[in-house]
Amino acid sequence: MDLNRALRMQPGEILAFVGGGGKTTAMFRLADELVAQGRRVVTTTTTRIFTAQIALAPHHIIHARGQPTHQLLTSLARQLASHPHTLVIGEPDLEIGKAFGVKPEAVKAMASLPEVDAILNEADGSRMRPFKAPADHEPVVPDCTTLLVPVVGVDTLGRPLTDKYVHRAGRVAELAGVETGVEVTPEIVTAVLAHPQGGLKGLPPGARAVPLINKVETKAQRAAARRLAGLLLAHQRIDAVVVGAVLHEDPVAEVCGRVAAVVLAAGASTRYGQPKQLLSWGQGTLLSHVVDVALASRAEPVVVVLGHQAESCQAALGDRPVTIVVNPDWARGQSSSVQAGLAALPATVSAALFPLIDQPDVTPAIIDALIERHQVTLAPVVWPEYDQRRGNPVLFDRVAFPQLQRLTGDTGGRAVMGSYVEQAERVPVSHPGVLFDIDTPEDYARASAP
Repeated sequence: MDLNRALRMQPGEILAFVGGGGKTTAMFRLADELVAQGRRVVTTTTTRIFTAQIALAPHHIIHARGQPTHQLLTSLARQLASHPHTLVIGEPDLEIGKAFGVKPEAVKAMASLPEVDAILNEADGSRMRPFKAPADHEPVVPDCTTLLVPVVGVDTLGRPLTDKYVHRAGRVAELAGVETGVEVTPEIVTAVLAHPQGGLKGLPPGARAVPLINKVETKAQRAAARRLAGLLLAHQRIDAVVVGAVLHEDPVAEVCGRVAAVVLAAGASTRYGQPKQLLSWGQGTLLSHVVDVALASRAEPVVVVLGHQAESCQAALGDRPVTIVVNPDWARGQSSSVQAGLAALPATVSAALFPLIDQPDVTPAIIDALIERHQVTLAPVVWPEYDQRRGNPVLFDRVAFPQLQRLTGDTGGRAVMGSYVEQAERVPVSHPGVLFDIDTPEDYARASAP
């Protein structure tokens, strides 16, 4: 996967890279990807950049001190016409080997140009260390920034928390509540990257925050990165976490995000003759069993949509840690429950899957397999297959949410799935439970509850 897709770059995005462990490389890699898609990109810095790194851009212009902003904009628009990737910097200082950055107001002005499709800004420095905490004067994140990307190198894990390996080790220790010299752990990195005075410092209201865990080369490093990503996602201000190595041909190994389970349990089960949600299953009901399966998986959060006999269904769930939504329009059909469930999801949810209460043989492992396939592909739709037959539950990326919200009547996501057949990911499973559902009393009698 490329960085552009992993970061879900939108037209007009203004991105700020902060932290350590590969910011500059990531910025220029992303610029190349966007240009390859026909977009016009400005790379810049609001701090400083090594003069040797200026050559990483195919063209650059200097915003000299005192130069009126309108002259910069005129020059930039002219350059983008023939150079779709242009680096904008301040005046170089040859004695220190760095070029000064531009002011935040200049970034905002450049973003107003119709010729600019994206701005990528390096907003602080790290002295070539893989991990850092910001000083009082940094980062310089323009308030027009729409996406903040705190970067960390996975190779910081296991090293001593000293200035040899960490930029501003004392500040890191202060933010994480530890002593300098201790081993850098995922918990320490999380405490800093998710801190409002650390990796999220300067994050504008409404902007997305997507950390990048870089330099992930081995299986052990990927396992460590996944653990770190899980800790980061416990903080609601983090939208997703990108894991990869930006120097690789395929720079992104996976995107860790929140995948919700939306259990649809609002219907009256007219064909069955009584509410299937409350049928006995094991030590509880079909509803409580399916919810327990979702809770045992990697899905989070778990939302349960109730309607018919909502009070009895809620009582069957007891104190399970789920979000309960009562759909007053449940009689309008399944589409209304899909929409009620989606409306209850946090904005930071990357995808949602819909376990069905009449499919008790689906396991947590099946749900986890769907989530993992989504992490490594960001496919718009992911479904399980048994014996080459499509089953349930189906996972929908958030790109499909608008179509799900437009459904009407007693329909689920099948119509939306048809829009993405070519892009869908199939996950072969060895369990026929993805095909089996309880539609009739005969089906229930044949089923064997644990």
